[in-house]
Amino acid sequence: MVQCEMCGAETDSPTTVKIEGAEIDVCDDCAEFGTEVRQPASESTSTKYSTDSSEDGASASSGGSGSSGGGSTSRGPDMFDDMEEVVQDYDERIRSAREATDMSQEDLAKELNEKASLIRKLEHGSMLPSDSVQSKLERRLDITLTEGGVDDTEWEGGSASGEYTLGDVVQRKDS
Repeated sequence: MVQCEMCGAETDSPTTVKIEGAEIDVCDDCAEFGTEVRQPASESTSTKYSTDSSEDGASASSGGSGSSGGGSTSRGPDMFDDMEEVVQDYDERIRSAREATDMSQEDLAKELNEKASLIRKLEHGSMLPSDSVQSKLERRLDITLTEGGVDDTEWEGGSASGEYTLGDVVQRKDS
């Protein structure tokens, strides 16, 4: 007996369905909440939580005759690759730029139509700026608080098998 991953009920024959982008094994009662995913019979080494992004959109309606994603281990680009990240020293940049214009935290908050407590939290580094506050700060203080997205192509290392280990990417503090 297997437990339904949605309601926890015991079931003899779980059905794999896709609900909100996640493939889970559910009982017959919970199967109506998702779209049934048909697994090819030859795919014996697949994992339940696969990160393979190649899907055949027509396979759900055509009876599952679509092909699997192939054997490639490289992933395609995702939406996070192009996103800019807030720089680590954003708090220092905000504080020094504000002080360079001889403004108090309260004055800056009034100009940005934000609360002074928000400016204090940002300068203390205890809070990241929202996108709208970030753009207001960048315009008013003439600073940049973002850096480009992570370029995954810079990772050329790895073992002979082409897979990465934790040792390939970690930087030890004691060395």
